[in-house]
Amino acid sequence: MKKLLSVFILIMMILALSANLIFAETEAPAQPQPKLDTGDTAWMIVATALVMLMTVPGLALFYGGLAKRKDVLNTIAMSFVTYCIVSFLWVFYGYSLTFSGDIAGIIGYLDKAFLEGVKVDSLQGTIPEALFSVFQLTFAAITVALISGAYIERMKFSAWALFSVLWMSLVYVPVAHWVWGGGFLAKMGALDFAGGTVVHINAGIAALVGVLILGKRKNTLLVPNNLTLVAIGAALLWFGWFGFNAGSAVASNGLAAQAFINTNTATAVAALAWMFTEWAVTKKPTVLGIASGMIAGLVAITPAAGFVNIAGSVIIGAIAGFICYFSVTAMKPKLGYDDALDVFGIHGVAGIIGAILTGVFADPAINEAGKGLLYGNPGQLWTQTVAVLITIVYTAIMTAIIFLIIKIFMKLRVSEEEEITGLDSSQHSERAYNL
Repeated sequence: MKKLLSVFILIMMILALSANLIFAETEAPAQPQPKLDTGDTAWMIVATALVMLMTVPGLALFYGGLAKRKDVLNTIAMSFVTYCIVSFLWVFYGYSLTFSGDIAGIIGYLDKAFLEGVKVDSLQGTIPEALFSVFQLTFAAITVALISGAYIERMKFSAWALFSVLWMSLVYVPVAHWVWGGGFLAKMGALDFAGGTVVHINAGIAALVGVLILGKRKNTLLVPNNLTLVAIGAALLWFGWFGFNAGSAVASNGLAAQAFINTNTATAVAALAWMFTEWAVTKKPTVLGIASGMIAGLVAITPAAGFVNIAGSVIIGAIAGFICYFSVTAMKPKLGYDDALDVFGIHGVAGIIGAILTGVFADPAINEAGKGLLYGNPGQLWTQTVAVLITIVYTAIMTAIIFLIIKIFMKLRVSEEEEITGLDSSQHSERAYNL
C-alpha cells in the first residue's frame, strides 16, 4: 500500500512538473507595452498635413479650374465647407464610431465621442492617438469632398452642406469601420491599404447615384475656366497622395517607402497610358488628359500601394489609365449621365480596378498580410470582389436615401435662372472674375 502511494505521489509530481513545463512553453509571451516612436510620429504629422493639402487647396483648385467661370467659387467652397464640417463631426463622433470597438462587425462605440479618453499620452501603435485620429479625419474629409465634383453647377449650397453631414455619418463612417476599424470586411480578409474601397469606390458610386437623382445641367459641356489651376491642383494631389498612401503604413519604415514608390510609379504609368491612348484616338495629347491619367493612377494604386511590388504597380497603372480614358470619353456619353467632373468615371472606375487587382498582385514578400492570386491565393480575388460589390450596393442605396431625406427639408437644385446666372453669384453673391 505504501509502495502504491509512493508511486502515485511520484506520478502526480511528474504530471505536475510536466504541466508546468508545458504551460511555460505554451504560455503567450508578455506583450511589450507600446512606446512612442518619435520617428514614426514625425512622419505621420507630415503625412497628415500632406493629406489635408489634397483637399485644401489641391482638390479645390483642381475642381475649381475645371468648373465654368461663373461657378468657380461655389465649386471651391464645396471642398472648403466639407473639410470644415467633417473636421468637427469626426472628433464629435466619427472617430469613435469608426475606430473604437466593434458592434457585430457593423459599427464602433461612442465611448470616444469628442475624443473622450484620448489623452496626450494615449497611443495608437507607436504614434499619439490624437495624431492617428486627425490623420483619419483627412481621409474622411477628402472622400466627401470628392463627390462634389459630380454635382457642381446645379446643387444648392445648403443642400450640399446637409449632404456632407449625412453622407459622412451614414456612409463613410460605417464603410471605414468595416474595412479599417475591425468590421466584417476586415474579418473577411478584404485588403485596402489606403482607401480604394473606403474612399474612391465609395465616392464614385455616391457621385453616380447623386447625378442620376439631380438630373442634367442645362449646359453639360466641360468648359474649364483655367487649365493652369487644374494642373496645379493635380500636381498638389499627386504630392499630397504620398501622405495618403505612404502614410497608411502608420510608421516610418520600409513598407511606407514601398507604398511611396508604388504610388509614384503607377501614377506616372497611368498618365502616360491615358496620354498615348488619347493621342492615338484624337491625334492630340492634352494637359487635361495627362492630369486625368495621373488621378486615375493615384486612385487605382491606393488600395494596393502597400501590398504589391513594382511590377504590380506598373500593370495597375497602365490598366487604370487606359480603361478610365474610355470610361470618361465613351461610357459616359453612351449612358448619358451628367457626372460633371468625372468622379465616377475616374475615382469609381479606377477604385474598382485597383481594389480587384489587389487580389491578383498582392505580394506576401512586400506585406505578409496580403497574398493574391498570382502568389497562390485565388480566394483573395474573390474576397476583393465581394468587398467591392458590398460597398457599391450599400453606398448606392444609402446615397439615394440621403437625397430623399434632404428633399424633405429643402430643394436639391438651384432654379434654372440661378444656374444660368451662375452659382457664384446666386449662392454666394461673389464673382471669381470681374470681367
